[in-house]
Amino acid sequence: MKNRRALLVMAVAILFGLAAVTFAARWLLSQPGGSAGRIVVAAADISLGQRLSPEMVKLVEWPTDSVPKGAFTDPQQLAGRVLKSNLLMGEPISEVKLAPSGTLGGLSALISEGKRALTVRVNDVIGVAGFALPGNYVDIIVSTEQETPDNAGPNKRDQNISKIVLERILVLAVAQEVNRDETRPKVVNAVTLEVTPEQAEKLDLARSVGTLSLALRNQVDPQPASTTGATKVTLLPENAPPAPPRPAAAPAPARSRPVVVRTSAPVKRDCVGVLNGLRMTQECF
Repeated sequence: MKNRRALLVMAVAILFGLAAVTFAARWLLSQPGGSAGRIVVAAADISLGQRLSPEMVKLVEWPTDSVPKGAFTDPQQLAGRVLKSNLLMGEPISEVKLAPSGTLGGLSALISEGKRALTVRVNDVIGVAGFALPGNYVDIIVSTEQETPDNAGPNKRDQNISKIVLERILVLAVAQEVNRDETRPKVVNAVTLEVTPEQAEKLDLARSVGTLSLALRNQVDPQPASTTGATKVTLLPENAPPAPPRPAAAPAPARSRPVVVRTSAPVKRDCVGVLNGLRMTQECF
């Protein structure tokens, strides 16, 4: 009797276990995201401006519900396309990270529509000590001489002035490098800037009439700099408090000069001898 009861309990337990497994399997199969697809990702780190080749990309399994918008599933579709942003190894390649079809590789792929690239010569001071890196924004300052109405005429003099002529200019490249992931400063001799055609004309004129300087600015600061420029008058205003007078030096003691006593020259006199007995005297007159 006891054996029959034990067998019955075991049979019921087995039936409940089979039912639970069946329901769990059906629930798992009904959940979304169970399938996966294959998309194209970068096989290694790729810098912007490079043309893609088959060995630079590969196909990997990717969850269907998290496939990036514009991702590619065929590596042949990427042959010859140019990157306009950096890619890390394993990062999906999408249309937004590519330059338009037919774009040649290099710096031209990074220039926005309607913009131009212009290179200016810099040194370790003008180039903000190497901290002006690709992707940064800078202001352009020109230092030159300016004619003023007060100095009109044949004897006029030009006054020196420093003025911001262009603001929030994008640095496309430093020297021949366009890598925007550089974090260490690097002193170079040329910086390539992205400007509009009108800004290109101003920048070309500015570098021919004076010396240029770059002012590095905050990446997210869009506020314009409303300045009138700095001149010698504004740098050293006339109403500035005068410098405190220097203490007068004590006069040096005068040296005493030796007193020269002049004596009159002896007067020449005529003298005669007078004999008085045995006594001889001399009389002068």
